[in-house]
Amino acid sequence: MSEELTVFNGTKAEQYEHLLPQIRALISTDGDMIAHMANIAAALQQQFKWFWVGFYRVINNELVVGPFQGPVACVSIAKGKGVCGKAWQESKTIIVPDVDQFPGHIACNSASRSEIAVPVIKNDIITGVLDVDSDALNTFDDTDAQYLAQITSLLAAVC
Repeated sequence: MSEELTVFNGTKAEQYEHLLPQIRALISTDGDMIAHMANIAAALQQQFKWFWVGFYRVINNELVVGPFQGPVACVSIAKGKGVCGKAWQESKTIIVPDVDQFPGHIACNSASRSEIAVPVIKNDIITGVLDVDSDALNTFDDTDAQYLAQITSLLAAVC
């Protein structure tokens, strides 16, 4: 597949539906997990223009920053800490409409206003977390949760 991504304008669900086959094609070969994470982060950023999108990987019982698009990020996050650490601890997607209202939010960048964290699960083990931040309040909803979970499942299946 050509590495060129086509951006699509439409409803949020339509944008994801357009993007999913492109992501499938990008990661269709057995390959390096970090390379796949990098392409997924870039594809999501190119389509949605979010403030920050990337992955944290579970390494030595902490989340360590992986491939991302956006400003510099926190290097490591403990289990249960912040939105990503809570998503890891609870094995579920967490949507935060206003990060200032989330107890224990880790402010890697003060411009972040809302966030979604989606665990990457392979064989019932969390291997990482897809983290997306917006510089606007109330950016993420169940549509994002549904489609981002599909994307993390695709990643887990090939890595």
